[in-house]
Amino acid sequence: MKVLKFGGSSISSSKSISNVIEIIKNESDKLCIVVSAIANVTDHLLDCLELAKTQKKDEYKSLISKIEKINLEPIKDFIPFEYQSKSISFVKKHLNEIESLLDSISLWKEITNKNLYTISGYGEIMSSHIINEIFIHNGIESEHKDSRLFVRTKLEDGVQILDDEFTGKKFSEHFKSELKNVLVFPGFISSDRNDEITTLGRGGSDFSAAIIANHLNADSLEIWTDVSGMYTANPTIVNQAIPISKLSYYEAMELSHFGAKVIYPPSIQPLINKRIPLLIKNTFSPKDPGTKISEISSHNKVVVKGISHIDDVSLINIEGSGMVGVTGFAKRMFDALSEKNINVIMITQASSEHSICIAVKTEFDENAKKTLDNKFSNEISLGKISPARIEKNMVNIAIVGDKMKNHQGISGKLFSTLGKNNINIKAIAQGASERNISLIINKKNLNKALNSLHERFFESQIKQLNLFIIGVGNVGGKLLDQIKFQQNYLREFLGLKIRVLGISNSRK
Repeated sequence: MKVLKFGGSSISSSKSISNVIEIIKNESDKLCIVVSAIANVTDHLLDCLELAKTQKKDEYKSLISKIEKINLEPIKDFIPFEYQSKSISFVKKHLNEIESLLDSISLWKEITNKNLYTISGYGEIMSSHIINEIFIHNGIESEHKDSRLFVRTKLEDGVQILDDEFTGKKFSEHFKSELKNVLVFPGFISSDRNDEITTLGRGGSDFSAAIIANHLNADSLEIWTDVSGMYTANPTIVNQAIPISKLSYYEAMELSHFGAKVIYPPSIQPLINKRIPLLIKNTFSPKDPGTKISEISSHNKVVVKGISHIDDVSLINIEGSGMVGVTGFAKRMFDALSEKNINVIMITQASSEHSICIAVKTEFDENAKKTLDNKFSNEISLGKISPARIEKNMVNIAIVGDKMKNHQGISGKLFSTLGKNNINIKAIAQGASERNISLIINKKNLNKALNSLHERFFESQIKQLNLFIIGVGNVGGKLLDQIKFQQNYLREFLGLKIRVLGISNSRK
């Protein structure tokens, strides 16, 4: 049995839905299909919440009309006219519920967590019903399942997290009998022990798919999106970036944590214990090999597997002699930030203990400074430490690879490459696993840094072979097909890039 997750872009157009139908029909295994909301619907729902809070009724009603149009289009495209009324009524019923909730929020000018969870989850409720009906009317034997019945969360430190034990119990209760060939689940949504709706966070549909794969003992999980896997760097910035054919679970977690947005980082953890492989595939180019994530990384000699980055970062610096030798200073600092729900991306501390530097998302930097200045107000007033200082317009870059451990010269290559390009490093950190090296630089140098590092760690290892092929009949045609099919293998395992510069008919 396989679990396949399709993101919002994969079900947002007639072409993409046609591809999804074809992908499902080509599978011989039993399938669990997890779907996100159709592209842009969740964003529109969240915008509706803010508009309702500020009593902008006409504007949120206009957005509801947009959401209706987005959801009705695939019904009209893929379900025969005489069978459309069921799905159209389903969508309109839920849109009426949304409008009633928004009217209530507008009256009270307040968004509760229950409102947030309920309204933000409607996109998946509608899309999963629509996709299931489309499957049924296009020759696929499928059945809809409501994830809220068995994906369960619990409140911990003010945040909803997966209640894995209770979730496992619910899966055992609901899936005792033989499964249908295709089951369709809404991603993202869940419920607590009181059956109140909750969600798994943005990107939670990936997490839903991983939870289902874990508890149903799937042979594999496939995440179908709009790119052909995880890349060696962001391809919108680095033109030479290429898909990575294989990653370990931990390499993938590191890359996704540091900004590679193809997969939601928590989605990998449920797969590890049962060694369930994860494949990242492209709905718009299904024949592309994509990226396989499993227990073992590729067997080649590539040390650095990818370069990732986080935009819009600020550095917060605290320094002063009052920190030297003081037990518990760092604990007080991180406890204070945790109480304000401020996530620390990176930490560095000089061995002299005279300073601590942390990186946070820019949206939290002023709050972080205020929190730390309040926490250490006594030490600041006595001159033992200086007030927290913010450096804005930074980015966090990380290079990642399992084989970086005990491999000499990686840091040297990293620093020399940036130095040659006149890029100053503001802060550096490396985990004990030696799986990644993270650094902070000024945002203005991001493009230059990524391209120069990619060239240093990837492109310099590649030899280029230019071909001119004479004769493109049966043999020549097969050769061209083979070159195209094996280009990732040749690049990754043999360090060879083949470019076909010209072709010619062998006949005069």
